[in-house]
Amino acid sequence: LMELQNLSEPLRNHSLVSIFFGGGTPSLMPPELVADLIAEARKIWPAETEPEITLEANPTSVEYEKFRDFKAAGINRVSIGVQSFDEKELKFLGREHNADEARTAIKYAGEIFDNYSFDLIYALTTQTPQGWGKQLKEALKLADKHISLYQLTIERGTNFYERKVEVPHDEQAAEFYEVTQNVSKAHGLPAYEISNHAQPGFESRHNLTYWRYGDYLGIGPGAHGRINGHATVMTRSPEKWLENPLETNTLLTEHEKFEERIMMGIRLKEGLPASLKTRLSNFEMLEKEGFITQQNGRITATKKGFLMLNSLTGKLLEG
Repeated sequence: LMELQNLSEPLRNHSLVSIFFGGGTPSLMPPELVADLIAEARKIWPAETEPEITLEANPTSVEYEKFRDFKAAGINRVSIGVQSFDEKELKFLGREHNADEARTAIKYAGEIFDNYSFDLIYALTTQTPQGWGKQLKEALKLADKHISLYQLTIERGTNFYERKVEVPHDEQAAEFYEVTQNVSKAHGLPAYEISNHAQPGFESRHNLTYWRYGDYLGIGPGAHGRINGHATVMTRSPEKWLENPLETNTLLTEHEKFEERIMMGIRLKEGLPASLKTRLSNFEMLEKEGFITQQNGRITATKKGFLMLNSLTGKLLEG
């Protein structure tokens, strides 16, 4: 609460659009604390419309049995970390819940909240594109207005990296991605961002703020924020954070802000304003080769471009 009050000063002229309780396991917080934080945020920033207030939760009974209390505290959307409905895959991913718990958590969410989402990870070592398509069709029967579908990537320094877990080669990864897009779109949940799918009008307002490069305030251990051109990072260790919350507060250069805006915006189906074209590298070449397109005042990645998004972003920012 003190951090929220102290860091909000540069943003007092803003209105409240969304709150996202994420990172770690925020659903282990007492609902009373959630209510206090929401009340303070509403006091600082009057909201023009009802804010989207999301809580991340794992699908365990300890967490989903508190959903009603969280709704009473002011939460109006939950995002559940399901990741898979296959027991072997859950074990491979190191998850503590089982498939039945995941289904029960989604059932609870649907009974209590008008808006909920869950996430799945695909392109696992044991999967085929056909098998994933079948699993996704079953999973979408449980989905409502939003779902997040992440293709497995291996980051250096993680347990998966140390275990030398393999990911699909480019051609197979493209097949996984195409299956994902086709199945989710047929179910009425088209992609609005490379990994996020929603009924029109139910896109995550909070995440759209990130991707559209808007201002957001990061509160709590390890939180990142973007405030009036400043990048803030809060101290990661909870113990150290209690003594000194703010780790860094960096004024970004115009070039850094431009790079971040491109990296975030090109992930969206709506893309970027065409006015940015003159500042982008290799634009004509990438357009000619079918990786990007320009229409209705927007620059967007094509289907081919989304399959090579990291490379595409690098080319657009080259030089």
